[in-house]
Amino acid sequence: MATYKVTVATGDMVEAGTNNSISITLVGAYGESRQTTISFLFLPGKERSLSVHCGQDLGPIVLIRLHKWRLFLEDAWFCKDVRVAAPNGTLYRFPCYQWLEGVTTVEVREGSGKKLVDDKLQILKEHRHRELAARQEAYRWKDFAQGWPRCLNVDSIFELDSNIQFSRIRANNFTGFLIFQGASHFLSGFLLRRSSWNSLDEMRTIFSRTQGRDIGGCLLCCPLPFL
Repeated sequence: MATYKVTVATGDMVEAGTNNSISITLVGAYGESRQTTISFLFLPGKERSLSVHCGQDLGPIVLIRLHKWRLFLEDAWFCKDVRVAAPNGTLYRFPCYQWLEGVTTVEVREGSGKKLVDDKLQILKEHRHRELAARQEAYRWKDFAQGWPRCLNVDSIFELDSNIQFSRIRANNFTGFLIFQGASHFLSGFLLRRSSWNSLDEMRTIFSRTQGRDIGGCLLCCPLPFL
């Protein structure tokens, strides 16, 4: 009997948690565990721990499978990462950082970087092929017009997977930060300035009042959103 200690972390965004059922399967070089339920309730920014009991040592853990299914209503879940402690003390890390929606199974590789030639196990080669096929399906290209650069073959961003779309939470935070920066520049006299700069030191005086000089440089080129 081999017992693996598993810790699953949920992202800290407001809507990252879920009340749907989540279970996990450990996949090692010598075999895989049975599907084990983690919990029916995940809270944002929290971790869940459990023990996965196997009839034999699975060897190095190379993959995990996260299974999600809804009991009544759909409730998407954002998994941050999973850590698996083997009986011999080895700790395996599986960075996930993606949304799981609907009834789905997501495979996550162990976090150490690997090239194609490093995939000795057949299960890793098959996983890489499935991942490549999924990305080719998600990122299809089309010609918008003759002579124009190619673009994604979708009519709306809402046709894209939620993990590809720009996060609504990040968008709100970004918008709020831009409003704050715009107000700072307005109060400092930058946006209403009609005369030329007298020196670089004068520009530094303006931008030193903001938190980030990179943002200030961006506003110098693109002040329109704040007018």
